Amino acid sequence: MRKSLILAAALAVCAAPCFAQHINAAGATFPYPIYSKWFSEFSAQHPGVQINYQSIGSGGGIRQVTAGTVDFGASDGPMSDEQLAASKVKLIHIPTVLGAVVPVYNLPGVSADLHFAPDVLADIYLGKITNWNDARLAKDNPGVKLPNQEIYVVHRSDGSGTTYIFTDYLSKVSPDWKSGVGKSTAVAWPRGIGGKGNEGVAGLVRQMPGAIGYVELIYALQNHIPYGYMRNAAGTWLKASIEGVTAAAASVKTMPADFRVSITNAPGKDAYPISSFTWLLIPTHPTDAAKEKVIKDYLNWMLDHGESEVSSLDYAPLPTNVAEKVRAAVAKLP
Repeated sequence: MRKSLILAAALAVCAAPCFAQHINAAGATFPYPIYSKWFSEFSAQHPGVQINYQSIGSGGGIRQVTAGTVDFGASDGPMSDEQLAASKVKLIHIPTVLGAVVPVYNLPGVSADLHFAPDVLADIYLGKITNWNDARLAKDNPGVKLPNQEIYVVHRSDGSGTTYIFTDYLSKVSPDWKSGVGKSTAVAWPRGIGGKGNEGVAGLVRQMPGAIGYVELIYALQNHIPYGYMRNAAGTWLKASIEGVTAAAASVKTMPADFRVSITNAPGKDAYPISSFTWLLIPTHPTDAAKEKVIKDYLNWMLDHGESEVSSLDYAPLPTNVAEKVRAAVAKLP
């Protein structure tokens, strides 16, 4: 009897490492706050499972997952046809949540929420508007005493899905931006200094009076940085909100089968203009069946439980019709 108890105890000790699954992932900083929460909760509910996520930016996530060095990646910018074709691993885009990119600024003495017209924001980043008291900024901010102070532009230094969303938007609203800079996770910035990750951009803007930058909404809220109103495609001035992001998502009448879609500058008076889905990049031909099962279980858990939590961190959940399509896509994974 004693020997049986000892053997049972030994097997119990072995069970955790024998069946433990360590999933490694990397990519976007845009959804990191909600991903961190989700991965922690999923691991707590599934003993032996640990998801290690490195918030290194979408560019880094794409590089690692296409090289096969992580179990899945994450990006706020959909991969291009060329990137997918060059990948060593066949991938599917799985949308997870939606979020907003906001213009943040540090302007001591100005307490009003500033308004940024699309062409004005583009020209600030192009270097055509360099001072806070520029007439075009003043026109959209009547009654606000804008200082005679240089605008210090802050952008991302790393490959970034947030940059993709921001430059995708600027390419739609500014012909000069589209022809001169374009959209990508990394671009040749006409001016400014770079920060690594949403965290880095938020930190630089906080430290530099006169600075302007762009970050995902939760980074502005968590760092208590003012962020401005944007004028949308319908001409309505809006501050970023869950409702505005949801309205932008509703502009997609038919979701593409591969889930690669842009919702920046969406039509509709209630649509916040710098909105986007964010995606997990999931291998469709896994080399480890046990890990693939954990990833599928996680994706279904996300749909069943995780989506209900996203608004607490100022993301918008997947629309019901999109969530149903995602579930069908997950079911087809090996």
